[in-house]
Amino acid sequence: MPLRAVLLALLLGLGGCASQLPVAASSDATTPGATTATMQGDAARPAQVQGWVRSELYFGVGTEGDEKNAITEAQWRAFLDKEVTPRFPDGLTVFDAYGQWLFRGAQGPERLNSKVLVVLHENTPQRRADIEAIRLAWKQATKHQSVLWSQQAAEVSF
Repeated sequence: MPLRAVLLALLLGLGGCASQLPVAASSDATTPGATTATMQGDAARPAQVQGWVRSELYFGVGTEGDEKNAITEAQWRAFLDKEVTPRFPDGLTVFDAYGQWLFRGAQGPERLNSKVLVVLHENTPQRRADIEAIRLAWKQATKHQSVLWSQQAAEVSF
């Protein structure tokens, strides 16, 4: 897939990642590219929100060379439908990825096919509990040891 198409898909996918409508923050007319209309926003698409984060969860779905024990697309979709979408119904993004890591004492890296789940959400105890519940559900369902969670502050506007 050409890079432009991937970037466009990413921007469109992340545009829908929200879990609740926050209170719009006051806007700064000096924001580059801002117009009066875009700076005011509306209830469904506030001009800017604060206190949001971008969470990325990394799920191993298959070890390279071990297709027999791989998580199928149907299994992944069922997990999304049961565990993720009810917690973040307003939007999320999933990427197919490849990753590797070195287990302590191992001679070489563990090579994994992976899914990366990206959710933009409010930084609240409830949203963090939702992320933790997703991680726990995956580990219980697959018997995997971990789901990597990366979180960073995000400036969000719609």
